[in-house]
Amino acid sequence: MKTSIFDNLFVLNMAGNHRGDLSRGIKIITDLAKVAHYNNAHSALKFCFRDINSLIHKDFRHRTDISLIKRFRDTPLSWDDYQTMVTVTHNLNMTSVAMPFDDFSVEKCAELGIQIIEIPTSNIIDWSLIKKIATIKKPILITTQNCSLLDLDDVVSFFCDRDIPLCINHCIGFRPSDDCDFELNQIDFLKTRYPKNVIGFGMHQHKNWHDSVLIAYGKGARVFERLVDIKVDGIPTSRHCSLPEEVDAWFKIIIGAEKMCGSAGDTQHMVFKKNQDHIDDFVRGVYAKHDLPAGHILTDECVYLALPLQKGQISCREMMNGETILQAVQKDGVIAFCNVNTPYKADSTLAKMIEQRGIDQKPTVATRGILRLI
Repeated sequence: MKTSIFDNLFVLNMAGNHRGDLSRGIKIITDLAKVAHYNNAHSALKFCFRDINSLIHKDFRHRTDISLIKRFRDTPLSWDDYQTMVTVTHNLNMTSVAMPFDDFSVEKCAELGIQIIEIPTSNIIDWSLIKKIATIKKPILITTQNCSLLDLDDVVSFFCDRDIPLCINHCIGFRPSDDCDFELNQIDFLKTRYPKNVIGFGMHQHKNWHDSVLIAYGKGARVFERLVDIKVDGIPTSRHCSLPEEVDAWFKIIIGAEKMCGSAGDTQHMVFKKNQDHIDDFVRGVYAKHDLPAGHILTDECVYLALPLQKGQISCREMMNGETILQAVQKDGVIAFCNVNTPYKADSTLAKMIEQRGIDQKPTVATRGILRLI
């Protein structure tokens, strides 16, 4: 099942829980919201939700020799802090995404009004957590890194059976990563295998990401995720995190790719008027070979085709043997659309297009001046 919430969505993942600093988190949100609004980008802020008391066994909560536990303990946020940041995000017209690591955090996603749930990569087959997440019926985001095809099939089927929208992000997990690491053809594979799901692309590049973004969009990725951060208080940022000015460049690349790709790939694009006008310049109009009385039935023998096509004139496209003209036409005169009893008149849109198409029969003032000079 698809939903518009995933349409060309930029997910901005606040790195390292913004060091457990509420003011830093709010500044990240507000700084990136300005960039998103300037680019008219459909963007989301992603939070990491974890409840230490639920997530870590009581005998290990104070251990400093286990780096993961130490990192979680060193970047704490209260649920009131999370509520504040989610409220700021929504007030700035940005979508909220949360990655809950435990059952209690899933309940908080529902309580705080989170709009998209991302399943942690480490929990992609944690069925206890997945079933809990499914109970709140929010659109789901998953990444494919380190996930077997069998497991991925099971997860996709699970949410499909429950009519819960699911976006699948192709992502290479290690960071930072280089161009040669991306395996962008996996986007083709995912689109083919899961045609009912939106496919995205998660990036951890630390160099130029211009080409990979263009290729990913061209291949059909429609959700893009990056780690983001800001420079403040002299605190260093990770190489694979994007600063606001880099996010601005990232937005512009993908928005440019969207414009180049144009219409959706499953429908025929509408012809541009400038293209149609150019084509119409080469379409021949229908003219009378000799004087034709009112009520005359048109045949190929009594008309000829020539340039230019004049305004309101039928062309070689609409000429049909057996049509009747309503008023007399002199030799070399225009066979006008309004003067023909034709089935094309039944289509009001097509009729209007034909009546307005072609060049004016009378030259403009500027053209008459040129003719006099000639």
